[in-house]
Amino acid sequence: MTEKKVHQGRNIKRFREMLGIKQEALAFELGEDWSQKKISILEQKELIENDILNQVAKILKVPVQAIENFDEDSVINIVTNTFSDFKDNAVASPVAMNYNCTFNPLDKMVELYERMLEQQKEMIEKLEKLINKE
Repeated sequence: MTEKKVHQGRNIKRFREMLGIKQEALAFELGEDWSQKKISILEQKELIENDILNQVAKILKVPVQAIENFDEDSVINIVTNTFSDFKDNAVASPVAMNYNCTFNPLDKMVELYERMLEQQKEMIEKLEKLINKE
């Protein structure tokens, strides 16, 4: 079995988009040397230098390992297998659908939403500071 390569640039784009962060905002966070175009080029790279990867992960507030290891095909396989198992073993009782989740998915969604709101608030504050400088 050949090991599938993970496209780190594409993963940065996925996480950035999930968090509702524009390329311009990420470029601003990375510093003066960065632009929207440079972020676009970065997101096309399969492998990204460790120092840049660490900076981006910190800005997006995701673990570096998430960017390094996220593989959409694996996620699709997990979801497909879960639902095909569910379909094959379907029973009328919703209690029987318990997959022994160790967390409440709703809590995780609320947590993600709150994090996104906080990041949006931080971005607005930074943009206001930038506007006030001009």
